[in-house]
Amino acid sequence: MAQQERAVRTRNALIESAAELFSKDGFDVVSLSTISSRAGVSNGALHFHFASKAALTAAVWEAAAQRLRQITHEGAARGQAAGSGGPLQVLVDTTHALLRGLRHDVILRAGFDLSESPLPVAAGADLRRRWQAWVESLLIQAAREGALARDVAPQDAAHAVVAATVGFGALGSRNAQWLSQSMLTRFWALLLPRLATEPTLKELVASGRRRDLTPTPTPEVPAPQHRPVSRQTA
Repeated sequence: MAQQERAVRTRNALIESAAELFSKDGFDVVSLSTISSRAGVSNGALHFHFASKAALTAAVWEAAAQRLRQITHEGAARGQAAGSGGPLQVLVDTTHALLRGLRHDVILRAGFDLSESPLPVAAGADLRRRWQAWVESLLIQAAREGALARDVAPQDAAHAVVAATVGFGALGSRNAQWLSQSMLTRFWALLLPRLATEPTLKELVASGRRRDLTPTPTPEVPAPQHRPVSRQTA
């Protein structure tokens, strides 16, 4: 059992070291020997667990995908428990959780970096596509429930949300301010009045709702005093 535990620890250390180096230096320039040295293991140990750099990269992708699945699953579960705000509040809360993950979890960050690179991605391993599909499914649900503005297409809204969140993640590698709660809150304060019907808008909190934290007073997104020009019909 002790030997098996060591093997698991070694494999996890190699995945984390690869993720750190891929995010820091880029996939192309990182060698297997650099990864093994960073993990504190021999090249032989690395090749015992991963036959090639491609196999190690696939393991980083899968570990990142598991983290993304956990974030989206927990977001949906919290939304069902909380009730208020519906799918749009679930989306807001989950984007905040995603950016916290990108700020603190190097494996999740590397997964998105690899998805955005020109590398061939295994079927189902592209985190950006997975995130896009999940966001779009929530927006479709919001439209069915009458929470999404009638002139907003779920796919168009999903493109905007994914572009912003993935973009914040990419910019955050150089400036952590892009991954801050305040940055994402301002994004949602700008976008929600365009996405949500006015009754739904009154229930939404742009700063996100976290059940695991003591709530602090945060202003809800104000309902617009007039309809935006972009909503006017021709």
